[in-house]
Amino acid sequence: MAEGSTGNQFHETLKPLSWLFGTWRSTEGKGIYPSISDFTYSEEAVFLPVGLKPVVDYKLYSWKTDTDMPMHREKGFIRIKPNTNQIAFVAAHTMGVVEVQEGEVHGQELTVETKNIGRTSFNSPPEVKVVRRTLKLIGNTLEQVVFMQTDKTELNEHLRITYKKVE
Repeated sequence: MAEGSTGNQFHETLKPLSWLFGTWRSTEGKGIYPSISDFTYSEEAVFLPVGLKPVVDYKLYSWKTDTDMPMHREKGFIRIKPNTNQIAFVAAHTMGVVEVQEGEVHGQELTVETKNIGRTSFNSPPEVKVVRRTLKLIGNTLEQVVFMQTDKTELNEHLRITYKKVE
């Protein structure tokens, strides 16, 4: 058992991820991709340990910056292999995709990439093949960069956003 900066207790295995715990609100997000027009967006990211279990519950809620219209939603869990820096994101997305991303955490930075992906039979194209995500704490700013590959495009940067901690 370990204790975070807010006094919340969490499983010892999660210590390497404790810098991520809390609620984060974006300062600015940019979306780009070869097959769509560039856009800006806002997002709230929440990463919280699940009691004393060795798992982190996370959710990402994004909306159009200019209209507050909801955009993407993502919910899932982060697991860490005990006594290693190996991590896994298990995620469900609003567009009918579920995925397992695996990677590593080093200090206050983590990178994961798709290992398994599933989609509903009636999803519209293009088909997402790979997602690579990096989360990095720089001072008191959290940065997330997401790359995506589809059946129509190579792996390209898709999202870049920074957050400030609000809770």
